[in-house]
Amino acid sequence: MARRGIRALPVLALVGAAVAGIPAANADNKRLNDGVVANVYTVQHQAGCTSDVKINPQLQLAAEWHANDVLNDRALDGDIGSDGSTVQDRANAAGFKGVVAETVAINPALAINNIDVINQWYYRPDYMAIMSNCANTRMGVWSVNSLDRSVVVAVYGQPG
Repeated sequence: MARRGIRALPVLALVGAAVAGIPAANADNKRLNDGVVANVYTVQHQAGCTSDVKINPQLQLAAEWHANDVLNDRALDGDIGSDGSTVQDRANAAGFKGVVAETVAINPALAINNIDVINQWYYRPDYMAIMSNCANTRMGVWSVNSLDRSVVVAVYGQPG
């Protein structure tokens, strides 16, 4: 009987080593982020805008910082960061020159899609005003997920 236990150890060690070698899953939210930009483009053109909104790396970095902050600090549910920073503070720190605004979507689930995002933003007059503002020609979007929370942050910019 003791011999069976001895044989099982090498098999368990082999299986354990195989499982340990599996790479961690990393979500690629580029499709979601790009979809949010496309939706804002549509909102702007429905509002009569004629320019195209373009992705800006500095605004994307500011959005990334805040999305991670909101995901990891459950007391946050809006524009002010855990360090007291505003969207303008984060955009300036990321190197963007100009006026900025921000929209934040939080979904209490592992996943969020661009329909969830646009539904949260479209019917809020303050967020709709930001999205449909033709002067906001630059944008950065970042989304992050945990098992029970998804966050999307969009930072809109008016180059100056």
